[in-house]
Amino acid sequence: MALTKIESEIVEINNSSENIFNYLSDFKNFEKLMPSQVTEWTATSEECSFNIKGMATIGMKIIEKIHFTKIIISSNGKVPFAFQLFIFITKKDENNSLGQLIFESDLNPMLKLMVVKPLGNFFNILAHKMKDIK
Repeated sequence: MALTKIESEIVEINNSSENIFNYLSDFKNFEKLMPSQVTEWTATSEECSFNIKGMATIGMKIIEKIHFTKIIISSNGKVPFAFQLFIFITKKDENNSLGQLIFESDLNPMLKLMVVKPLGNFFNILAHKMKDIK
């Protein structure tokens, strides 16, 4: 199977890379970023699980943090497929950053057809909600 890669839009965030990184380094903060189709949210600082209406229950855990630039998240627990999610934070200046999410998974062709569009939309929503981090 070929690696499926889904990239969110790159969004400008009016906040420091340090603030964005610190906020996103704790899954307890993610609930505020989730779109309305996410239900049954539970989280510790390092792990979370939730349901996406019409799709599946997803579990994730933070596996690596590279100060102020990248957070690497992997699938965890009951998930329909294994994946990694990369959050990239690029410092523009003291009070402005760029953010992007990149999802990677080995999906079979049938699953890929079903999930690429909804996941792409989901990651774009999350990327744009990073603008709301205070």
